[in-house]
Amino acid sequence: MSIPPFLCFSFPLIEKIKRISEIYGILSHKYKEKQESARRVYLVNVALFFRWFWRGVLLLVILFLIPYSWALILALLTAILLDGLVRLISKTLMLHRLWAVLISFILYVGGLMSITYFLLSVLIKRVIVYSEKFPGFIREMYLTAILPVIRQWEQYSQTLPPNLIQSIENTMEKGVKALEGFTKDFVQDMVQFVTLVPGFFIDFLIYLIALFLISLELPKLRKKAFLYLKTSTYQKISLVYQDLSMAAIGFIKAQILLSLFTFIMAYTGLWLLNVKYTMLLALLIVVVDILPILGTGSVLVPWAIIVWAQGNHHLGIGLIILFLVITIIRRTIEPKVYSANMGLTPLASLISLYLGFKMLGFIGLFLGPAVLIVYNTLKKSGVIKPNYKI
Repeated sequence: MSIPPFLCFSFPLIEKIKRISEIYGILSHKYKEKQESARRVYLVNVALFFRWFWRGVLLLVILFLIPYSWALILALLTAILLDGLVRLISKTLMLHRLWAVLISFILYVGGLMSITYFLLSVLIKRVIVYSEKFPGFIREMYLTAILPVIRQWEQYSQTLPPNLIQSIENTMEKGVKALEGFTKDFVQDMVQFVTLVPGFFIDFLIYLIALFLISLELPKLRKKAFLYLKTSTYQKISLVYQDLSMAAIGFIKAQILLSLFTFIMAYTGLWLLNVKYTMLLALLIVVVDILPILGTGSVLVPWAIIVWAQGNHHLGIGLIILFLVITIIRRTIEPKVYSANMGLTPLASLISLYLGFKMLGFIGLFLGPAVLIVYNTLKKSGVIKPNYKI
């Protein structure tokens, strides 16, 4: 039986149609896959956008709230620093955390109040003493310093050209106006400071209450915070926390050693100068020296100027020499003390102290090593990876 002629042409046509259909199916499938991939990329981009958008909004909110939340932030940092003492008391005395927090809180507040009372009492006593001596000091300065200058000016002014006299008088008038402006600004600053005192006491009260509550709830807060962290992030934060805690303890040890050295030098120098209240004044110098913005010069230099103006040149020169000796020797041993207690090399300590002092003044002596310690800690934990070469 023979095949009809039209069927001979239909078989190749059918094969072509099937082939075209397969190609169309493949292209249609690829097109659908491409559309699905594009849709997934779009959804991922939208999700990433909103994730970073809300993170940015949260960051802006946090930055906005930070200036109004310094008391709470300071309470949190203080609670973290005091947590070691709380755990030590709880473990040593076998006490519940509530009682350990209460004891450490009383010790901290008591020490803070004692230092504040000591500073204020010494300051008030000095102000009272100098206010009683101030009128006599002004009169003596006028008779011994200002009046002779006026008399000499009256003699010399008769032989000077009128233009030079006018120029000198204009300069003196500008100096008087500048002094008046300084006095006015000082009074305004003092008035503004007095108006800020009530708000400061309210913030300080909030700080103390928040410190106690955060110290009590710190383990729970730490567990809740770690629920939102990855294991690697948790390990990095734990390492950073441990290293910074050790650095903070080392910093406290270094400050105690430096303060002890300052006290010995100040006490010895004041005793050799035959100054009254040697112990009290040496303690005052140590406390002021701990403050980052002030330093020993805030006590010794004004004191030396006052006693020099009163005519006691021996004591004035002695106080200046004492200030120079304390400053030079302290700056010499500071890098070694910091390196021994904070894990920094002497060279790194010296560089951080020098750059911090040059950039920020006295407060840089504290922030310089602190920034270096934070950098080393973050690099050690892997948060910062400086994998670059020049």
